[in-house]
Amino acid sequence: MNKIFVPKMAVVGVGLIGGSLSLALKAAGAVGEVVGIGRGLANLEKALELGVVDHITQNLAEGVAGADLIFLATPVLTLAQVAATIAPHMKPGAILTDGGSVKGAVARDIEPLMPAGVHFVPGHPIAGTEKSGAEAAFATLYHGRRCILTPTAHTDPAALDLVRRVWEIAGSEVVMMDVEKHDRILAAISHLPHMVAYSLVNAVGSYDRYEENILEYSAGGFRDFTRIASSDPTMWRDIALTNRDALLEMMERCEAFFAELKEDVRNGEAARLYEFFQRSKELRDAILK
Repeated sequence: MNKIFVPKMAVVGVGLIGGSLSLALKAAGAVGEVVGIGRGLANLEKALELGVVDHITQNLAEGVAGADLIFLATPVLTLAQVAATIAPHMKPGAILTDGGSVKGAVARDIEPLMPAGVHFVPGHPIAGTEKSGAEAAFATLYHGRRCILTPTAHTDPAALDLVRRVWEIAGSEVVMMDVEKHDRILAAISHLPHMVAYSLVNAVGSYDRYEENILEYSAGGFRDFTRIASSDPTMWRDIALTNRDALLEMMERCEAFFAELKEDVRNGEAARLYEFFQRSKELRDAILK
């Protein structure tokens, strides 16, 4: 890995994702100063106190001025709005990248906004927890995780190379992928599980046969399975809306398997139930090897 140094980076959205990238690059000595930009002053002040960033501002134009690299770590539906606001204030040669979980809509909306000499590299680090805010950030979040970059025909090769090396320094294995493939894969492995977790918690939480809240009896299995239902609702609303087609395809596929399982339970099909569970177990066990 070639050593790089980014003299000035701006992070828009100093939470788990943006803050962790800043801390990772700081720990590696790969960045000079980091400006944290956001709407919430209390979170920005906490980021400054914890050393996640070096300077803070609530003004987008002020924050990106003179930055060599700008990382957008805000909800997906806000990314194009933020890009439109900062575009006139980015210096020639600046590189803009993002951490959004949907890439097709983001690339389509942001690329036309870039001034001549400013480059956009769509990206998505596959890492996270259910926690948010500057206090959730930690330098090793991306260690051993994948980061998918989705260059288009308009992506500048030198900008793509720099962003690739940034993520490698942060500890990620970088994978190149086209935007449609990315959105379909993420709909399956990330977006669908979140929809299932949210639905399960709502289904169980609304069960009213008994007066008490039966969620109070939940133990390890339920809590582990539904951990991601504690994720930011705004983020997941945006993902559901911007990756709608791919997500609906996977939701319908999941519904078909659930319908099959439901009928086997209804009809007491012991052999079919065992086969269903065994097939799932084998697929799950294979990804742990």
